[in-house]
Amino acid sequence: MIVPFLNLKAQYDVIAQEVEQSIKEVLNTCAFSGGPYVERFEDEFATFCSCSQAVGVGSGTEALWLALLALGVKAGDEVITTPNSFIATAEAVSLCGAEPVFIDVDDETYTMDPALLEGAITPRTRVIIPVHLFGQTADMDPILSIARRHGIAVLEDACQAHGAEYKGRRAGSIGDAGCFSFYPGKNLGAYGEAGCVVTGNQQLADRIRLLRDHGQSRKYYHEVVGINGRMDGIQGAILSTKLKYLNDWNEARRQHAVLYGKLLQGVGFVRTPKEMPYAHHVYHVYALRSIGRQRLVDGLAAKGISCGVHYPVPIHLQRAYSSRNVKAGSYPVAEQSAAELVSLPMFPELTEEQIAYVCGELKHMSAAPVVAK
Repeated sequence: MIVPFLNLKAQYDVIAQEVEQSIKEVLNTCAFSGGPYVERFEDEFATFCSCSQAVGVGSGTEALWLALLALGVKAGDEVITTPNSFIATAEAVSLCGAEPVFIDVDDETYTMDPALLEGAITPRTRVIIPVHLFGQTADMDPILSIARRHGIAVLEDACQAHGAEYKGRRAGSIGDAGCFSFYPGKNLGAYGEAGCVVTGNQQLADRIRLLRDHGQSRKYYHEVVGINGRMDGIQGAILSTKLKYLNDWNEARRQHAVLYGKLLQGVGFVRTPKEMPYAHHVYHVYALRSIGRQRLVDGLAAKGISCGVHYPVPIHLQRAYSSRNVKAGSYPVAEQSAAELVSLPMFPELTEEQIAYVCGELKHMSAAPVVAK
């Protein structure tokens, strides 16, 4: 049996007629850059996230970058985040001329450890970016409490958390703003690049709208230096088409996670992911921990099962940030999990038979290492 890590074609086949019709509408109206189809999606996604404002942009990276700029982040400022994310989280900070400051993560959720946050705050700290990793939110109440006490903004990196919840509140609606990526493999994915910032702050949203469109308040009248960060009309139309299915797709992922957990009970060389009591996890990926990760990946690959690794090198150890001279061992939980995490196949159209096959092959692996502690 072949089990892909991700199967975008399976999803497309179900909604192909709707998607093709939405693209045809954009082509017929020639609303290619921004315009009514982006605006419709913005309204719908704001409602989905329980926010009053949504600003569509060209990618998740642009969402983070423009949100930071709109929050006033500049050269000389510091932004606190975690080192076990995709590099775009820190990259957006660096693009503002500011300094990313990392703190370690919780050993069960791999999200920001609130107990370490206050010790990282300095007079230069401007924003805190908790990363909602793998489909589960960070523990936001203590993060927000500390941030409010110090007068610091909180920007949620929700790029892997479309529809996730924290104590009944949708990801993106909890801090001052939330940033989403619609990269094709996300729970809500475009057919190309796209992103969005959601917020309840009208002034902040208007500032991001200004920045995404070359800083112009009206055509050829530029108030500030901005960029071309607009969302394409075709992507807006596609995302609007797909959004109405997102809750069902997320529920399918959650059911897959339940089955994985049930079938992997007693498999001693892996640690399955944990959904925290405060969370509604949407399983962007289903990430296991195993000391013998490479043997696991190779063994499953030999049986036609594809896995992913998110992320093998923490940001502070990437060559791109080598000038900061942060040594290995500085963030032990993030570094240990980076060496052990492996993501099993996860997408809504995954079948019970495929999950049973994956789990069966894991059970049959011999000479299994001991689970990471």
